[in-house]
Amino acid sequence: MSKVGIATLPLHGSKAPGWLLKRMVILGRPIFKILYDMEGADGIIRRLSDTFWFQGLACILGFDWHSSGCTTVLGGVLKQIITPEEHGLIIAGGKGKTSLKIKEHLKNNAKRLDFSDENIEELSNISRLVAKVDNAAIQDGFSLYHHLMLVSEKNWGIIQQGLDTNIRKARRYHWISEGLESYLDDPHSDINTEVYKDKVLNMASKESSDCRKVSIDLISEGSKSIRRYLTKLKNKNQTSLQDFMINSDKIKLQKISNLNMPIPFTLKWECVEMAKELTTNDYTELLKIQGIGPGMIRALALISEFIWGQPPSWKDPAKYSFAVGGKDGIPYPVNLKRMEQCAEILEEAIDLSHLKENEKLNALKRLHKYKSRANDYFLPNREMTFY
Repeated sequence: MSKVGIATLPLHGSKAPGWLLKRMVILGRPIFKILYDMEGADGIIRRLSDTFWFQGLACILGFDWHSSGCTTVLGGVLKQIITPEEHGLIIAGGKGKTSLKIKEHLKNNAKRLDFSDENIEELSNISRLVAKVDNAAIQDGFSLYHHLMLVSEKNWGIIQQGLDTNIRKARRYHWISEGLESYLDDPHSDINTEVYKDKVLNMASKESSDCRKVSIDLISEGSKSIRRYLTKLKNKNQTSLQDFMINSDKIKLQKISNLNMPIPFTLKWECVEMAKELTTNDYTELLKIQGIGPGMIRALALISEFIWGQPPSWKDPAKYSFAVGGKDGIPYPVNLKRMEQCAEILEEAIDLSHLKENEKLNALKRLHKYKSRANDYFLPNREMTFY
């Protein structure tokens, strides 16, 4: 089964200190050596594509469990630890502008995994599509700024993160190729978030399948027809499409900054004419076209709903909060069993590693403290309901 997930984290702007980064690498190397020996390159991808295991790893390496930096810092640490020679994996991308260097990084290491130019091009296209799905098809208000891709000879995994500056939160997205059948029909199976939004345009949902079909049909009509449909919506005596949606009896939408449809419409209509040449009904092909961004995706969805009666899904695909719950019971109590399972996996890896005795002892002390943290807040026999 494919494992894809999202986690929302507070946005922290400070940098990780050098002394911590150095020790994260020292502690992480034996963990991944043991993991590679036990599960191979694909096993490492499976682990890192699991939101809970990723979060647990950040904790055992000493980083903040609730910081947006646990994604970006751990990503940088992984690039120092994991190599094609030792683990059969290429790690490409990173934070900020580095996230755009997927193809370059893959090319630089292509020979080490015997990748052809065709392999590199295919992986680069997958990278762009996955980013487009989480940044345009799913419009949750988080703009991507981190994109990390792990590639083995058989599989790939992607860890990316977006930020919402209005609420100062970051949301992490996990993808894995193994078992993934569709990029659009509810691909997320383990989704975590601290901030659940009332209305999110989710074109990557099965509920949006008819809306996607109408969107493709609208594209085939060309930019003039789409402009005409938008004018009809504008003539509903509303100041904007956003207002039209808020005042509609069909759906009540909250304003989400990067989803607002500005007036005048600053949409790249020349890209619609390029997309008009599409000879397929595959919505992912529309997403791949450069210039077809969140605004156009949103416009097509609105036309589909209010003129053609085919609504998209407006449900936030997020389901859970944090990795194991919150100590204050928000939005649910700490899941002790899951917490202990994560800790046991990491404890075994540390115990089998070749760390120096004092470093191993300190790591185990931190892990035992992490395992028992929940007991400071809950009674042993207290019944708890987990989502």
